[in-house]
Amino acid sequence: MAALILQVDGLTVSFDGFKAVDNLNFYVEQDELRCVIGPNICGKTKPTSGTIKFKNHRLNEMIEYQITRAGVGRKFQNPSVYEDLTVSENLDISWPKQRNVLGSLFFRRDQAMADKIDTVASQIFLRDQLDTKAGLLSHGQKQWLEIGMLLMQDPELLLLDEPVAGMSAREREQTAELLNGISKGRSTVVIEHDMAFVRMIAHKVTVLHQGKLLAEGSMDQVQSDPRVVETYLGH
Repeated sequence: MAALILQVDGLTVSFDGFKAVDNLNFYVEQDELRCVIGPNICGKTKPTSGTIKFKNHRLNEMIEYQITRAGVGRKFQNPSVYEDLTVSENLDISWPKQRNVLGSLFFRRDQAMADKIDTVASQIFLRDQLDTKAGLLSHGQKQWLEIGMLLMQDPELLLLDEPVAGMSAREREQTAELLNGISKGRSTVVIEHDMAFVRMIAHKVTVLHQGKLLAEGSMDQVQSDPRVVETYLGH
């Protein structure tokens, strides 16, 4: 068994008595691409109880920048990019080196950074759009750009919430290709409800219902589970 990189133990998230996540245990191995069908278990909301542990870090006890520095990249459902900046500039400001106050004042793009931007832009299908302002990109391209901004930081763990929401069929296929490529050498957790897309990417699927674990296994296993069929396919 590969080493565990993400461990969620006894996680409960409550809102005025409603349990969005209810005493969940969830484990992801190193270099695994896991899909979760259900609520986002690794979002910004602090858990009511339980722990989210990445390697030796307790993520639920950390603030945003600490989580990023620990090696975790998180993307939420709506794309968050700098629309007045170009694709290249969005990737540029995501480069983690020399980004303290003094470093930012005197920062100059070096060859290593230029190479990194070129590599990431190719991975996210935007190499020909480097000089295009982000605001002019399609919705799908903005989603890819935000993923690229995370890749600039070389995270060991990527947490992506509904990355294909609002995309065309072709963009969903390209996103599957993108995620299958960038997940090599890192762990990736994708929260998604598009079953066809999940089939294109998942190593293992976790299905949640009413905040609890409903089923877990390969896509074939969970799709043939009568509880999943009844809950998500309406039979």
